[in-house]
Formats: sequence, structure tokens, C-alpha cells
Amino acid sequence: MTESLLSAQDLHKSYAGKPALKGVSLQLQAGEIVALLGPNGAGKSTLLQLLTGLFSPDQGKIEVLGFDMRSQASRALAGLGVVFQQGALDLDLSVQANLLFHTDLHGLARTVARQRIAEALEKIGMTAQTHAPVRGLSGGTRRKVELVRALLHRPRVLLMDEATAGLDMDSRQQLLAAVRALVDEQGVAVLWATHLAEEVKVADRLVLLDQGTVHFSGSVEEFMANAEGRDLPAEVSRRLGRPVV
Repeated sequence: MTESLLSAQDLHKSYAGKPALKGVSLQLQAGEIVALLGPNGAGKSTLLQLLTGLFSPDQGKIEVLGFDMRSQASRALAGLGVVFQQGALDLDLSVQANLLFHTDLHGLARTVARQRIAEALEKIGMTAQTHAPVRGLSGGTRRKVELVRALLHRPRVLLMDEATAGLDMDSRQQLLAAVRALVDEQGVAVLWATHLAEEVKVADRLVLLDQGTVHFSGSVEEFMANAEGRDLPAEVSRRLGRPVV
């Protein structure tokens, strides 16, 4: 059986009495990309905030690698890597300094950290930019650095919150390909939150979220089985009754 790395059960969350999530459940298995698709305001960011421990659900349970997010938060969070929608690099620091700050937070020895950083940057062709200030990097290259940073402590689960926001088509495709390779090579589980239906094509499974409710969970092939045409964005819009891209 495929190993379950993240489990979210019956999550509810409201803000000022307005429901953002209404009983959302989700499972992530080793070696798969799950696309969390939905229009703006669907509840994607709220779900990511709960899964990353930034907020607690009003109701429901989250486990990462079998550790409960409420009672064993530090052990659960150690199993997560996160690339947030908003850039989180210090623009005035070098690539290496940004990455060392992350490894220091996770308690990695500097010798181990420097080795992992060097290997990761070499793999994505960025060795020459190790000491370059982040401010001088393109948006796509900064995203690659954030992906490297999220993986330096060797998490089993990777959460991507609208990670291609602001990127051009080429940079978006490069990031998608890098994540796909990571999943295939290392068996990491990825939750990829997006409002772009075209990004779903790289995923193994689709979760369609709207107005705080899961409307579909399954493979893209299953989702399209009864579609009126072969266009995924059009079918998503048809299911939800309005455009989502």
C-alpha cells in the first residue's frame, strides 16, 4: 500500500462568523502530486494555513507523518516543506545566507547544511550564484531558491501555495518540472494549491475546492470522464457554474 504522509479530517474554519472551510478532508500519499484547485476565495489559502500550523482549525484533525498538529506540532512541522505564495527570501542576503538561515532554524550542523546547499544548487544549475544577492535574481530563479530552501531539512511533504504567482510561462513550466522530478525521484508528497487549471495537468490527483467545500477528489482522468469536451478549465468552470481562470 502507498504510504499516507498527511491526513486532514473534517476541517472547519471561520473568520468573524463567516465559514472559510466547511468540513474539508484530504489525504496525501507518498510519491504523488495533488493539485488543490479552486477560484480565489475558495478556501485554498485557509487550508494551507491550517496545514502549516499558522492557525488551528475550529474543528477537525491534521496529522503529518502520524504526528498530530495540535499535540505534536514540532514533530509534525519537521516533516513539512513550504513554498508560500508571497516571496519569503531576504532580498539583501545572498542565496547561501538565506539558505543557511533556514537550516539554522532546523538545527542542521553547518557542515551538513553547506554540503546540502552546494548539492542542491548544483543540481539546478545555480552554483555560480551561491553568493549572489537575491535581489538581483529573476522571479523564476527566486522561486527555485525557495524550493531548495523548503527541501533542505529533507521533509516528506511539500506544500506549494500558488507558487507560480507572478512567473512567466517558461519559469512556471520549469518549476512544475522540478517538482515533478522531485516526486518521482524521492517519493515526496506534494500539495500544489493553484487557481490555474492548466497547472493541474502535472498532478496525479485533483481536489476541487470552492466556497470551503470539496467538490471533487480523484484523478484528472476521472474528472474529465464525463466532461462535455476535452478542455479542463472549461470543465472546471462548468462544474462550479462560473469561470475560475
